[in-house]
Amino acid sequence: MTPLNILHVFRSPVGGLFRHVVDLAREQAARGHRVGLIADSITGGERADATLAALVPALALGFTRIPMSRHLGLRDVRAVAHATRRAAETRADILHGHGAKGGAFVRLVLGDHHAVRAYTPHGGSLVFGKDSLAGKFYLAAERALMRRGDLFLFESEFSARAFRDQIGVPGGLIRVARNGVSRREFETVVAQPDATDLVFLGELRHIKGIDVLVDAIAQLRRDGRAVSATLVGSGPDRDTLQAQVAALGLTDLIRFKAAMPGREALSLGRIMVVPSRAESLPYVVLEAAAGCVPLIATAVGGIGEILGPQAAALVPAGDAGALAQAIAYKLDDRAAAAESASRLRERVATTFSIDSMVDGVLGAYADALENLRQSGRH
Repeated sequence: MTPLNILHVFRSPVGGLFRHVVDLAREQAARGHRVGLIADSITGGERADATLAALVPALALGFTRIPMSRHLGLRDVRAVAHATRRAAETRADILHGHGAKGGAFVRLVLGDHHAVRAYTPHGGSLVFGKDSLAGKFYLAAERALMRRGDLFLFESEFSARAFRDQIGVPGGLIRVARNGVSRREFETVVAQPDATDLVFLGELRHIKGIDVLVDAIAQLRRDGRAVSATLVGSGPDRDTLQAQVAALGLTDLIRFKAAMPGREALSLGRIMVVPSRAESLPYVVLEAAAGCVPLIATAVGGIGEILGPQAAALVPAGDAGALAQAIAYKLDDRAAAAESASRLRERVATTFSIDSMVDGVLGAYADALENLRQSGRH
């Protein structure tokens, strides 16, 4: 493939979206493409800074950071102007926006740039309901911007369907390139000596359903069963969750840990729990599966696509009773839990690799560029 100039734009360097961009940028650069990044300068933290510092030497088009608001604000004007300038400076062939804000910025880039405007939602606006005021606003904005997109890349079939159902059918190309994990991640994770029964890894916010997990642990204690858990991550709901744990008298069973690398976090518990109210195609599920860590998860987003034949075991979102029952089942039959974890690792190894993810994204770029050439824009 002819080397491309690829500029990735995203807001916050945290979570699965950040991991996706880093993996994609690193692999694209390794294949000879010239890659650059634009990200928010306000969020992230020390771990994100270290990850980005390690990536920068591979970025032929450089890395810049500019303040970006989580919600609509004056900073958006500066961010669009910055993206416009960088698109011109780098002579970008591909402007790839990630998340609602990144996708908006690349589609609002001004001037006659002969670049594919690609967008991967990563959940983004899709997590908003149609009935809420915020949902109506963001979904309307997505519909307006939809006309300016050349390529819509989704990391799961679920996200592609959700976009179509909530926003509409884009005029540009539509492709699915599922998230993937690397070969080195398939080494079995060994639990630490002081590992708790359960571990959660992710951002501490309402959509992740951690409060439901805490309620499930409280229910198990009322039933005479002490189940311990480690909650790994940071986020806006940390104080609220700590207050909930204290109010339910669970401080002896539930511990909080700061964000850390995925495999290190997985070793702090014997069963991974993903109690989310909404997801796209979460990396934490892929990481747990690759590490052969038994998993309990909710039936949301593309998680069922990852589990395949085992999807029937997924738990309804927001149901503390069902989650408690699933936890008890996994703890009572460790042999069955280990066997299902082994089968899931085999499935992920054959279906969700980084190589196939990058192949899918680059193939979609090529198709979109050909469309632009035929239209006379490139």
